[in-house]
Order: sequence, then structure tokens, then C-alpha cells
Amino acid sequence: MILHRWNQIEKEQMNPSFSRQVIHTERMTIAQVFLKKGSVVPRHHHENEQVTLLQQGRLRFVFDDGERLLEGGEAMQIPPHAPHEVIAIEDSVAFDLFDPVRADWLRGDDAYLRR
Repeated sequence: MILHRWNQIEKEQMNPSFSRQVIHTERMTIAQVFLKKGSVVPRHHHENEQVTLLQQGRLRFVFDDGERLLEGGEAMQIPPHAPHEVIAIEDSVAFDLFDPVRADWLRGDDAYLRR
């Protein structure tokens, strides 16, 4: 059993409007993300299934087949390999859960988040 404390995990400032805290387990990556109003996560895709649990704020997800608005208290499931972009409509805090582990993040292949 491993205990993780969010208040003890260093917050990584990816760019001026986006930061994250990350836990990698044997099979999952869990990230607490902080997006300032106007923050954009550029269009990308990954092999991982993703579930975004929005704690507070509003996020617009842009997919090939349209847009979805996510509001605080809602969750969005994104299938593997689905291209998407995210725009923070207001200051937002979310948990992103990924299965399997985000190997690209472990390798440092996350330059799209650092723009």
C-alpha cells in the first residue's frame, strides 16, 4: 500500500497558465491539473484512455466530431487515440486519470504542454 499526499507533491509549471501534479502507479497516471482562464492544451492524442474529473471551473473540449463543455462536478471519458484540444473557459481544477501509465510523460515527451 502506498499513500500519496497531494499537498506534498511538487506542482510542475508547464507554461504560464497550466500546472500539474502527477502520480504514476504501476498501471495508471493520475494528474491534478490547474488551468487559468484562457489556457489552451493544444490538440494532441495519446494511446491512453482518459477520464477528466472537473472539480471546479469550465473546460471546452474540442474533438473531431464537435465540442463538449465540461462544468465543475462533471466527468468526461475520452477513448484512446482520440485527438482533442482543451480550452479553459474559466480558472479550472481537474483530475485526469490515464490508463495505462503516460509513458510519454515519464520520457518527457510532453512538449505540447510546455508551449
